[in-house]
Amino acid sequence: MKVGVIQEQITSDIEANKQLLAKRIEECAQQGAELVVLQELHNTPYFCQVEDVNNFDLAEPIPGPSIDFYSAVAKRCGVVLVTSLFEKRAIGLYHNTAVVFDKDGSVAGKYRKMHIPDDPAYYEKFYFTPGDIGFEPIDTSVGRLGVMVCWDQWYPEAARLMALSGAEILIYPTAIGWESSDTQEEKKRQHGAWETVQRGHAVANGLPVVAVNRVGYEADPSGVTGGILFWGGSFVAGPQGELLYKAPHDRAVANVVDVDMKRSEDVRRIWPFLRDRRIENYAGITKRFLN
Repeated sequence: MKVGVIQEQITSDIEANKQLLAKRIEECAQQGAELVVLQELHNTPYFCQVEDVNNFDLAEPIPGPSIDFYSAVAKRCGVVLVTSLFEKRAIGLYHNTAVVFDKDGSVAGKYRKMHIPDDPAYYEKFYFTPGDIGFEPIDTSVGRLGVMVCWDQWYPEAARLMALSGAEILIYPTAIGWESSDTQEEKKRQHGAWETVQRGHAVANGLPVVAVNRVGYEADPSGVTGGILFWGGSFVAGPQGELLYKAPHDRAVANVVDVDMKRSEDVRRIWPFLRDRRIENYAGITKRFLN
């Protein structure tokens, strides 16, 4: 399968962002992409750097204007499209939601981000209610997509549950970067951990992984921090964790990557991790801590 990876720098002009992303999706389709993945909250700047009730104005209902827009793009380009939207479910109830469109523009399904961070410059608990759909793959014309979002990518339990539910590929729209006070050594450690843990999900589950991140600097509107330099580095890994593609840290890309979807079966035959799981001994995993 040909997978389009779109890593973009986002501005405060929402309509311009959407038009730019539509152009990038078209570019990927022209390169033969069958599946295209966008980054987390791609319509807007990463507003979670501050806690501001006015930012709830950025949220949209599903269905809504962005659904109509990206549905038309997916249909026009003939691609399965993974988007990431700020969902207004009800007044006072909002989610960080990935919506997947099939090639005909129909909504194939959605996933609401389950793990919600609350750290300096990433004040997501102020905005997002944890998802209530669960870790359910989304069936599309190109296969069963295990779509999760950003902070979910640190949790092996989430990737495993997607795999156990029949996902054929794990996909993570992402917004993560460096804070200005981080040392160069710390930046390397953080990025290395981010990439390594996701490649580990590929290995442990015998599935390809697609992680698509933002890129570029976004200032902190409050001025409290030095803002975030989103580190890009979007990548695609095969079912043994091998890197099939890795984007640069410092510029936008719209790249198409060949992923051999048949390799997962070969890998799972030689590394039958699912066969050897000792599920009768895993009850403790559902507890917060064991002492």
